[in-house]
Amino acid sequence: MKSTFLDSQQTPSFKKKRIFVFEAILNIVIAGLIMGGIYALIAVGLSLQYGVGRVLNISHGEFIMLGAFATWSLYTLLGVSPLLSLIICGPFLFLLGFLIHRTLFQYLRDKSESMGAFADSSLLASFGLLFIIQNIALLIWKADLRGYSYLNTPVSIFGAIFTANRIVALLFAVTISLAFYLFLTHTRMGKAIRASAEDPMTAQVMGVNIHRMLAICFGLGALMAGFAGPLISMMYEIQPTMGIEYTIIAIIVVVLGGLGSITGSLIGGFSLGLVGSIVTYFNPGLSLIAYYVIFILLLLIRPTGILGK
Repeated sequence: MKSTFLDSQQTPSFKKKRIFVFEAILNIVIAGLIMGGIYALIAVGLSLQYGVGRVLNISHGEFIMLGAFATWSLYTLLGVSPLLSLIICGPFLFLLGFLIHRTLFQYLRDKSESMGAFADSSLLASFGLLFIIQNIALLIWKADLRGYSYLNTPVSIFGAIFTANRIVALLFAVTISLAFYLFLTHTRMGKAIRASAEDPMTAQVMGVNIHRMLAICFGLGALMAGFAGPLISMMYEIQPTMGIEYTIIAIIVVVLGGLGSITGSLIGGFSLGLVGSIVTYFNPGLSLIAYYVIFILLLLIRPTGILGK
């Protein structure tokens, strides 16, 4: 009788602990998927620029920043929904990226004696782009943190509480990533892009306009950044110097997934998001350090990444 009485007293407390653990795990998983979706978007863009065009675009994060600030301006000044900004910022940044490649990187490619020389010169050029775009943003929007309130109503998912804007950002990130994957695998242009990544010379012989295709790939990378920027601005405060952090994360995800592998970038993005969520749950200040540790371990243990060859 005594043992039964003690069990009955401990059961409610035990149930509360189980519920707490379940909610904590659910919180970590969903938060990880939310950030993983954003990481996948930005990494797919960089992977495309590097995997096909051999441009390690250090200014990639600045395109994300431009998309975020354009969304902030459209919402605060004109009342344009951040979700509507996706179809405004994305195409605009695609066009900007396309023109930058056609004028700058194509010129460097034509003048370079080898692909190694082009890789070096394009890397330096992208550093220049980083500072040019960043300083233009500082002149326009100043160095202050900017933010706005959009879909901030709380949403309960099996007891875990999230704001609606985060759930919407996750849904859009996953939808865009899947749509882009289907575009690459089931369309004629997607096949041309993959052929250009595998063997540019053979693709050119088979009728692919390689210079146009490289510019399109760079523009598509900027397009992905243009989609990520509005989603990030919905959830976090933004500033003109935010780009470099996202560039670093994109590089880590690309290495994690495998250089040039679009599928690997998608998997790597969600994986890194989950790792970051776990670390953030215990200590928010260690998330970026955890990313660097993963990056170093990958280079030492499996430099080809998850799906790299």
